[in-house]
Amino acid sequence: MARKIGIDLGTANVLVYVRGRGIVLAEPSVVALSKRDGRVRAVGAEALAMLGREPESIEVVRPMRNGVIADYVVTEAMLTYFINRSAGRFRVARPEVMICIPAGVTSVEMRAVRRAALEAGAGRAYLIREPLAAAIGANIPVAQPSGNLIIDIGGGTTEVAVISLNDIVVSTSVRVGGHRFDEAIAAYIKRKYNMLIGERTAESVKIEIGSALTLERPLTTQVRGRDQVAGLPRTIEVDSNEITEAIQEPLEAIVTAVRAVLVETPPELSSDIIDKGMVMTGGGAMLRRINELLTEVTGVPCYVADQPASCVAIGTGLALENLEILRDSLSGDDLN
Repeated sequence: MARKIGIDLGTANVLVYVRGRGIVLAEPSVVALSKRDGRVRAVGAEALAMLGREPESIEVVRPMRNGVIADYVVTEAMLTYFINRSAGRFRVARPEVMICIPAGVTSVEMRAVRRAALEAGAGRAYLIREPLAAAIGANIPVAQPSGNLIIDIGGGTTEVAVISLNDIVVSTSVRVGGHRFDEAIAAYIKRKYNMLIGERTAESVKIEIGSALTLERPLTTQVRGRDQVAGLPRTIEVDSNEITEAIQEPLEAIVTAVRAVLVETPPELSSDIIDKGMVMTGGGAMLRRINELLTEVTGVPCYVADQPASCVAIGTGLALENLEILRDSLSGDDLN
C-alpha cells in the first residue's frame, strides 16, 4: 500500500505529516547549493545554520517565496529530500502526496507545485488550498453548513477565508507573513540605531519579545549586529514596545485582509462567525496579543488554535485520508 504523506510546503518551513505517525518532519525551507556545480550541499536545519555565515563557494537559498515556487529545480530537490526522509529511500510503492497551496495562486503556479511533487518521487500528487487545510487541522467542523473564518499567517503569506460545507466561500491572500515582520524589525533597528542585523537575528527578536499590542510590562532583549558608522560589532537593548512600533505596517495589511473578507461574507455566514469567532493558525499566530488586536479592530472574538504552526500540515494529511469526501473541494487540475 502506498504511504500517504501530507506536506505543508511553506515559505519558512516544511512540515511533513505521515498517516498513522503524525508530523514526522519540521524543517526550514532552506537549501544550500555549491556555486561551482549547483550540487545540493544541505537541506533544512543544516542549510539554515549556514544562512548569513556561508563562504563565497556556497549559496543558501529559499526556493519558496510568498507561498509559491520561486526556484523550480531547487524546490524539486528539497521535496525529494523530504519525501525520501519521510517515506524511505527504498520503497515498494511511490507515496501519495497532498501539498497545500495559497488560496490565491494561479493555475500555472499550481501545476508547477504538482509537477515538482511528481518529479520528486510522488506516485500521485494532490493540492489543497491552505485555509481549508488549516481549518481541518485546527479541528474546525468544515463539513457543517455553517460559516468558519480562518486566518492562517505563514512565513510568506496570510490567508483569510470563510469555509462552509468543505469548501471556501470567500477568501483573500496577502503576501505578508512572518518574513515581513522580520524585515520590518531589521529596517527599524537600522533606522533607529544605525545598526545592521541579519534575518535570523530579526526573527529571534520577534520570537523573544515581539507583540502586536504594547505590553504593560515591556520585555527586553539584547540585539547584536554591526554598527553602520564604525563598522564594528555592537550590542544594544530593545524592548517589546519598540518591536510593536516596528511591525505596524505588516500588521495593518493583515487587519485590512480580515476586514475585506468580513465585508464580503454572506449575512447568514456572518452571524455564524460572530457566534463562533475567528480562528488563527500558522507560525504568525504565535505573535503575542495578535488575536487581541484582531478582536479589538473587528469586534469579532478571535482565538488561536492549538499547535497553530502544525495545523496546515495536519490538515493536509487528514485531507488525503478523506479524499473522497473532499474531492469536490480540490481543483480539477489537482487530480490524476
